[in-house]
Amino acid sequence: MARSVLRCVLVLLLLWRVPAAALELTHVPAPERRVAVIRIADARPTPVVRPHGALHPARPRYRSEPQLPLPLPPPLPEQAVQPPSPAATAPKTAPAKPAEAEKPTGLPLPRFAALRTDDVNMRAGPGFRYPIMWVYKRRGLPMEIEREFEIWRLVEDPDGTKGWVHEATLTGRRTFLVQGADATLRAKPDDDARAVAILKVGVIGRIRSCDAGSVWCRVEVRDYSGYVKRSQFWGTLPGEVIAP
Repeated sequence: MARSVLRCVLVLLLLWRVPAAALELTHVPAPERRVAVIRIADARPTPVVRPHGALHPARPRYRSEPQLPLPLPPPLPEQAVQPPSPAATAPKTAPAKPAEAEKPTGLPLPRFAALRTDDVNMRAGPGFRYPIMWVYKRRGLPMEIEREFEIWRLVEDPDGTKGWVHEATLTGRRTFLVQGADATLRAKPDDDARAVAILKVGVIGRIRSCDAGSVWCRVEVRDYSGYVKRSQFWGTLPGEVIAP
């Protein structure tokens, strides 16, 4: 009798010291019942991952006026006056630009790439003479490549801004950007799966794989890995398959 009273007192003390939300009572069948087993549930909050750097690109320090095309070089001085030959008087047509200049890589368009560094200039045209429109401070930010011209790429950022960046500022690593609302990184591709982490708007992570016809992609964000729905991030084409 004294032991039963002591057990009840211990149980009451535990219930008084531990929050009710953090307790789970495990019921033992009557024939095997000895004492009530109390297990303290894991009450640790789900980790929250926040973005690095600013959410939007920065404007350049100065905004120059749009530059006109560079003038053609002056003609060479005439050495001697000679009658024009029939070949010289024949109308000339401009040589066709080779297709390699428009699409030097041969890779499919559109496609996604990512910014290689935290300092990338977006220009108004495919060349260093064109003014800088934006300066991006988001290494890993996914960009959709729409066109190629020699060493320049016409890209679109997650906000819909378009411009030209140098090919050396891009990498083929597949990344994603959380958009719209915070996303839940889950242990399995299921809405009821365990939450691994909460990804805040603006978080950038790496895409590991996306199966055909699946609304989920396997991703990695810092020290966490799991699954996120395609509708919660920017970084893939509709229905695109990404092999692991």
